[in-house]
Amino acid sequence: MPLRPEKHSLTLRGHRTSVSLEPEFWQAFRALAAAEGRGLNELAADIDAARGTERNLASAIRVRILAHLSQRAAE
Repeated sequence: MPLRPEKHSLTLRGHRTSVSLEPEFWQAFRALAAAEGRGLNELAADIDAARGTERNLASAIRVRILAHLSQRAAE
């Protein structure tokens, strides 16, 4: 049975926000931040700034993780 999304707080440019992601995505998000030598808040702020208005932050994080994993698979 899949686990429910977990809500975590992040700070984006000085403002707190909550993001709900499945545990597997939190793990992948932490791994992505570590691979880029960045903190979760910094990476989330960059994703937030680039996401536009068509996608919520949780979806934008999932898409960024997918893009990263796809790029790694192609290498």
